[in-house]
Amino acid sequence: MKITKIKEDISSDIAKSLKNSIAIDTEATGLQIPERDKLSLIQICDEKGNVYIIQPNKKSYHAPNLVSVLENDKILKIGHFLRFDKNALEYFLKCKIKNIFCTKICSKIIRTYDSNHGLKDLVREFCNKNLDKRHGSSDWNKELDELSDKQLEYAANDVVYLHKIKDELEKMLIREKRMDLFKKCMSFLDTRIELDQKGFKEDIFHH
Repeated sequence: MKITKIKEDISSDIAKSLKNSIAIDTEATGLQIPERDKLSLIQICDEKGNVYIIQPNKKSYHAPNLVSVLENDKILKIGHFLRFDKNALEYFLKCKIKNIFCTKICSKIIRTYDSNHGLKDLVREFCNKNLDKRHGSSDWNKELDELSDKQLEYAANDVVYLHKIKDELEKMLIREKRMDLFKKCMSFLDTRIELDQKGFKEDIFHH
């Protein structure tokens, strides 16, 4: 796994190299976005396993090359719990992410034999790896060069397995004829994020 650290924005050459699909994830100062917390890191992984860990400009969040990739509807964006990451990226980078695949939602639709749908569970099942999640609760807002190798490895692990997981889950969706249901959930995610942003955190469909 090759990790490249980048400050503020990816280069135009990297942007041009990202085709077909990328895995994405974010780290933040906390989970209350946008009310309290800030976007700290953005991780992306291409189909070859190259990982880019980007620390955005903390004042302007100006990243036009990265935004061009996120808004490109020909590039699939694979993420785990995109309800959080899509919200954070769109709010801070002022963009609209198109063409998405959330492995957490997909897992809940298709892996009905298991009640555990965390990334660690999916990596164990489909990639035969055990993720070390101890560095999840970290100060991600430090300067990029101050992050430890263990923190960088943790951040990279959140994206490097997603292509494989997506492929395996997609096979199951097709086999069980639930692809259409999954696509409808992906279409609804924008509405769910808008509800989050307007303060409706609870399940509005619950009795």
